[in-house]
Order: sequence, then C-alpha cells, then structure tokens
Amino acid sequence: MPGLIDTLPGARRVEAHRPWPRVVVGEEGWQFTARQLVDGQATLLGLWGEAGAVHMAILAAPTNEIAVVTCECPGGEFPSVSALHPPAMRLERAIASLYGLQPIGLPDTRPWLDHGCWDVTHPLGERGAGPSERMPYAFLLAEGDGLHQIPVGPVHAGIIEPGHFRFTANGETVVRLEQRLGYVHKGIESLMAGATLEKAAQLAGRTSGDSTVAYALAFAHAVEAALEVTVPPRAIYLRALMAELERLANHFGDIGAICNDASFSLMHAQCSILRERVLRAANSCFGHRLMMDRIVPGGVADGIFLHGSADIQMLLAEIRRIFPALIELYDNTASLQDRTVTTGIVQPSLVRQFGAGGYVGRASGRAFDARRAPGYAPYDQLTFDVPVFEGGDVNARVWVRIREVEQSLSLIDQIVDRLPDGPMRTGIDMAGAKGEGLGLVEAFRGDVLAWVRIDGGHIARCHLRDASWFQWPLLEAAIEGNIVADFPLCNKSFNCSYSGHDL
Repeated sequence: MPGLIDTLPGARRVEAHRPWPRVVVGEEGWQFTARQLVDGQATLLGLWGEAGAVHMAILAAPTNEIAVVTCECPGGEFPSVSALHPPAMRLERAIASLYGLQPIGLPDTRPWLDHGCWDVTHPLGERGAGPSERMPYAFLLAEGDGLHQIPVGPVHAGIIEPGHFRFTANGETVVRLEQRLGYVHKGIESLMAGATLEKAAQLAGRTSGDSTVAYALAFAHAVEAALEVTVPPRAIYLRALMAELERLANHFGDIGAICNDASFSLMHAQCSILRERVLRAANSCFGHRLMMDRIVPGGVADGIFLHGSADIQMLLAEIRRIFPALIELYDNTASLQDRTVTTGIVQPSLVRQFGAGGYVGRASGRAFDARRAPGYAPYDQLTFDVPVFEGGDVNARVWVRIREVEQSLSLIDQIVDRLPDGPMRTGIDMAGAKGEGLGLVEAFRGDVLAWVRIDGGHIARCHLRDASWFQWPLLEAAIEGNIVADFPLCNKSFNCSYSGHDL
C-alpha cells in the first residue's frame, strides 16, 4: 500500500505474502494504523488472530490498495482497535473468545462467540481447562419512563438460523436493539488448521451455504496468490458465471421475502419461481443447485454440461420477460411503498465508518464493489455498473437488488459470449508448498475475505470473513425509532448471515 505502509513505524515486510503486502509492526505501528481508520484514510477489511499475533486487513482510500498489518502479542495482549474505531469491536471480542488474546482498552469485554458451552476456553490459543463460567449475558441498559424489553429468539418461527434479539421499546417504538449471535459457531477455523487443500476448499464453501460460490472463490484466490498459480481463462469465466447465477438466485429470494414481510405475498411467489428457475439452470450447467464444490483452487471441478448453455439462454429470456412486470408491480403498489420507504434508514456516515458493502452499503451511497476495485478477472474485461442509491432505507436496499439483477443478466450475456476454450484447471503440487495469500471477492451480500497460510503442504491457518460482520451492527442502528412490527422487514432487507458471521 503506497504511502500508508511506508509510513508505519517499525514495519517489517513479510515477503511470502501475496498479492498484497503484509507487514509486522509493534504497538506503535498498530495504533498508527488504527488512527488511519478513524481519520478515514483507510477502511477496515478484517481483524483476526492466531496464537501469538493479530492481523488487520485494511483498504486504503482513495487508491483501493490492500495491506495486512500484523501485531505480535508475546504477552497475550495488543492495543484495542475498537477503542478508537468501533467497527472492530465484535471482531476483537471474537479474538478474545477464540484465542484468549486480550485487546487492551476494549470498551466491551463481554464474550462474543464463547457462550460458556465449550469444553475448553480459548480453543485456538492457550487452552484453558474446562468450560468458561456460564453467566447470563449482560445486555446493555436503556433508561427512561415507560420502557419495556422484548426478547426474541434465539429459536425463531420458521426455518431460519438462530440469533437472539433484545428490543427495548417505548410502546411500539424501538429505543434500542441489541443482538446476541454465535449460536451456529461451527469451528471452521479450527477445522481448517492442518487440513489438506481439498478438505479446506470444501470447508470454505460451507461457511455460509447461500454464498458457497463466493467463499470457494475467495479461498481459491487466496491459495492461488499464495502459491502463484495461474488459472486457465476458461475456468475464470466459468467461475464468474457461477457467481452471477448465485447473485441472481439470492437477490430474487430476498426481493420476494422482503415483500412477503410487508404482507405482499404475490411478489414473494413470483420471485420464488424465478429463484427456482435459476437454481435449476445452475444444476443443469454444473450438476448442483448451489454449485457447491465446483470452484476449486486452480480452476473449476467441472465444465459447463452439455445442455447448460441452452438452459442459460432460456433462463435469461424468462427473467427478461417476467421481471420488468414485477418491478412495476413493486413500484406502483402504494401499500407496499408505505412499508418500505423511509423504514430502517442507515445513515451514509455509519456505512462509511463500518465499511459496509453490498446492498447495505450501496443503498446508503457507498459504491464499493470488490469486482470493480480492487477488482479481479474476468470482471476487468466486462462492462457493468455498480448501482448506488442514497435513501438508505428498505426501499433503497430493494432497488439495489433490482438493479443488480439487471446487471447480472448483462454480465451473464457477456460471459457466455466470450467463454474461451481450453483447460479448466491447473494442477497444484502441494508437496512442501509454502506461502500466504489474501482473496477478496464480491458475494451477493457484499465482500468476502479469505486469508490463508500454507506450510508443509497443508493449511496452517485460514480466516474467512463474511460481509455480515460489518452489517449486523448497522441493523441495530437501522431499527431505532421504527416500530417493532417493522423489524422483520428491516431484518430481511439486510439478510445478514448468521452462519458466515459465527465461523
């Protein structure tokens, strides 16, 4: 990162890290980096730990260059980033739960992922004997006349993942929402340690099932960067086709579900049909509805099946025939607009501070899209727009999805037209392989980060960061001042991942 890394006090570059630099700093350099986040000179992309060290990935403004800054923690402590920059708080609490590394000055010391149910404390660091003491979670207090609390979850009605929401309300108006997550912690980072490349790729694709393509792609990018692997052009285009099909399926599902939470079931039914059509086309092309395990380090596992191209063309034609009428229906239904317009507003300043990506960020004016900047192939050869709105409400988040559907249709046209011939995979010799790599790709809900260290032919350390880490806190801000009955609508317009967040 020109400029920022060069000015870090006492920085020592790690040569084996690709494609962006990693530097090791002391406490002074770590705090200097944190101040760059506060001043808006950089955006926090990720913060994770390992035994004896913490790492922070940052995105420089306005160059969009990326760097990883490492602070060694021989005493088990490091200066808290969230003491200066609140978006780092949950990430630091997760580091404390998993590794036992203590952020000095952390404003909120409550455990995040450790609910007192594990067999050991700090399972990835200096393991403690026995589980931590299981204490009631101390939710933050709100004071005032006429306030009452409404606990919701972690078990919800319907087939959704678990999460607890504690509302403090005055009548029907929400004064504060506080989330308690971590109920679907899977231990992926622990399972990754020592895994073979094949096993690790499978784990990455199962971090959040609705984004299996994006996670597999981010992991593949990180591995390929670490080992300097060149991916065949045909595989690069097939990966992009999968990514856009995944984006279409999820956006159709979200648009319909948001409308359903506003009691407009017709849109839900029609969008569900389109989502099903996309999943069937994906299955026809790649042999799996979610395209799980189809992206692998070095390329893709399979090419497009015999009838896949024809099914893609039929899918695009059907969407273009049906979707415009659904857009008009959404835009011209007054009762629906009454529920979505000005509901759940997220201020642009918060979006910028948290570096929120995807439709949450773009609905509040932040135009970040990892396909565009820092960018990756084949999107650097394709034409597309990044739709941005300023309203910051549920309606704006719906319109971002609508416009992204239109952009994905255009991208799929270009991908199919330009799909090159040739091999689909480069073999990777893992015997004695060693290196570090970082990948950043655009999933349907925002940017997904993957960081990997390979040593001795196995995965020594892998960290996967979902866009939801920087979106969940903004949902708490979005619901304030709205009525309790609008929470399902706001929540679905965010559609944050529990599984991707809980690791």
